[in-house]
Amino acid sequence: MPDYPPQSSLPITAWAEDDRPREKLMALGRQALSDAELIAILIGSGSQNESAVSLSQRILDSVGKNLNDLGKSSIAELMKFKGIGEAKAITIAAALELGRRRQTSDLPDRPEIRGSRDAYRILAPLLMDLPHEESWVLFLSKKNKVIGKSKLSIGGTDATIMDAKIVFRKALEGMAAAIIVAHNHPSGTLRPSQADIDLTKKLKAVGEAIGLPLVDHLIITDAGYYSFLDEGLI
Repeated sequence: MPDYPPQSSLPITAWAEDDRPREKLMALGRQALSDAELIAILIGSGSQNESAVSLSQRILDSVGKNLNDLGKSSIAELMKFKGIGEAKAITIAAALELGRRRQTSDLPDRPEIRGSRDAYRILAPLLMDLPHEESWVLFLSKKNKVIGKSKLSIGGTDATIMDAKIVFRKALEGMAAAIIVAHNHPSGTLRPSQADIDLTKKLKAVGEAIGLPLVDHLIITDAGYYSFLDEGLI
C-alpha cells in the first residue's frame, strides 16, 4: 500500500471542507480554531510542499507556541520561513499588534469594578449554564477598569485547573495592574472546597510578591455567586 502524505502537508484546498480553517471558523466560531489555524487564515497559503496550517505550526513551534514572543518577532525573522514573504510577515505582525492593543487599551466604556457584583455581571455570562468547570481571569487597570479577560482552563464536572504560573503570565502579557479570577460549580454549590481556598491563598501570595494583586476570586453557579473578598478570605 502506498504511503500518503499527512493531511497537514497537503494544500488546504485538498482538505475535507470541515477541516479548512475559514470554513471551520464560519461553522464553529473563531474560538474553535487553534492558534495555527488562525495564523493560517492570515497568511492564506503555505508553500508547494506545506499547507498554511503546517507552516503556521512551524512558526509557532519556533517561539515555543508563545504568541507574546511571536508578537516580538521582526519582519525579517518571520521571512526566514519558507513560504513567508514580506506581505505575509507584515500581516502576521499587524494582526498580533492589533491583538496587543485590544488587550491593553483602556477605553472610556470599559466597565469599572467597584465590587464583587460588577465582576459577577461580566463573568456570569461566560460561566453559567456550563456542564463542566471552567476558570477565567479578568485583567484590571490601575483604575480598576476591565482591560481584558481570558479563559484559563476547561475541566470536568467537578474540577478544573487554575495554574498560578499561567494566571500571572497572562496578566503580565495583558499589562494588568490587578486581577480577578473565577470558576464555576456546575453542581450548584456556592461553598468553596479546600482546594479552592488553598488556591486563593497561593494566588494572593504570588500576586503580593510581584506587585500584581488578586482582587477577588468568584465561584459562579446558575443561582448566584460566592466572593472570597466579601467573605473576608482575601
